Order: sequence, then structure tokens, then C-alpha cells
Amino acid sequence: MSDQPVSRPANPTIAQIREVGQPPAVRGRRNSEHWVADVYLRRISPYLTRLLLKTPITANGVTWLMVITGASAAFALLIPGLPGAVLAALLGQLQMLWDCSDGEVARWRQTTSPKGVYIDRVGHYTAEGLIPIALGMRAAGFPDAGWLETPWPFVGALVAVMVLFNKALNDMVHVSRAYNGLPRLEEKAEVAAPRSTGLRRIRSAARFFPFHRAYHSVELTLLALVAAVGDVVVGDLSVTRLLVGFLAVFSVVTIAGHLASILSSSRLR
Repeated sequence: MSDQPVSRPANPTIAQIREVGQPPAVRGRRNSEHWVADVYLRRISPYLTRLLLKTPITANGVTWLMVITGASAAFALLIPGLPGAVLAALLGQLQMLWDCSDGEVARWRQTTSPKGVYIDRVGHYTAEGLIPIALGMRAAGFPDAGWLETPWPFVGALVAVMVLFNKALNDMVHVSRAYNGLPRLEEKAEVAAPRSTGLRRIRSAARFFPFHRAYHSVELTLLALVAAVGDVVVGDLSVTRLLVGFLAVFSVVTIAGHLASILSSSRLR
């Protein structure tokens, strides 16, 4: 088979972008494909990708836009009231849209690389680490005087540490396999399924209350928006504080379940 790049038109159609940029191997990824991408963003992203292909921006350049947008979503939460929460939610969606298009640009131009994957990881770690910190500051009443005297910034920072540790558990699997010369892990449900019957039942029950999904940037910004609406209704920050407390408690449960799931699955075999 030839390793020469395939010649592609300079002005592709939306159908061509979908065919090349959204192959079944991408759309069928169990962990890497976020639900908002699967439900609606992959329908929109080819239109953005077509515009990007008409510019000199590289796929990695698009990924850096994703990094900046995700971080901006966190800083938007520092704007008090509904405006900050609405802006953060919109930026969370835009972050994921960039995340769809960067891969499509890379596949169309045949420029996929380890560096692109690395920058993508930087983007997700940055957003999902900063958003809980911003939520904690928001719950403390930032920028009003005395916000540092409340426990909420500490709780938010604690949630950020737990979120980053939980994300690192997945990367630890890939590092461990690489150190032992094992092939790349396939993103299939049967690979990730715990061998323990009890854990499988707990995991199935979690589908009805998927609190473990709350720690992605999209969900965090949407929850922040819901909490902001609740704050407006009750007239104080109690709903946002309730959200931060919820995230802190269930982050411990999420990590414990995630660790047990990994160790009892075939991912390290």
C-alpha cells in the first residue's frame, strides 16, 4: 500500500468532509466522542471545517483555539450572575466544536500527529481543571469583598484536583500498556466492562444517575448555568454552593468507582 498522501480537492463539499473527517472509527469511539458531538456538534462541525480549510490555519492551530476557548469558559464564570454563566455555557459548546473540527482538518489535510493529540489533552485538562476553581470562586461571591474568607474557593480547588486525577487514571492505563509493550487499547464497551458481577451491576445502575459525567467541561458549564438560574430564583448563591458541594462529594465516589472499574476490567491485560 502506498504511503503517498491522497490528493483531495481544495474546496471540499460537506459530504466529502464528513466522509473523510468523520469515519466510523471516530464516530464509534466510546470514550473520546462526547455525547454533544454525537448528538449535534458533528452535524455542525463540517461547515466550520470547510471554512477553516480555506485558511492557512493548521489542525494544531485549531486545537489551540480549543485550549483558549476552554480556559475562557472558566474565566467567564468569574463574571457574576447569569451573564457569566450563559457565556461560559456558550464557550463550553464552542470548545467542543473546535474539538470536532481540529480532527477533521487534520484528517482532510493528512496532518494527524502525536503533537495534536498532546495539545488536545492540554486543552481538556486545562478547561476541566480551571472550571471547578472558577465555580468555587463564584460560590464564594467573587469579586465581592470577603470571598477569600469563605471555604468555597478551597472546595472548588479540591474538586479541580479530583477531576484532574480522575482524568489521569485513563491516561495511566495507556502509559502502563505502553511500558509493557501492549497494543493500543480499543475503545469498546467489552474492554472496559468490569469482570466483577457486583461492579457491573453498580455500573449499570449509574446509567440512571450518571453523576460521573458531570466533570467534563460541557457538563460543568451547563450545570453552572442551571445553578445560576437557581440563584436568581432564590436570590442568593445557595444553588451554586450546593452544586460545588455536590461535585466535591461525588468526585470521591467517581474516582473510587473509576479506579475499581479499571483494575477489574481487561484494560490492563
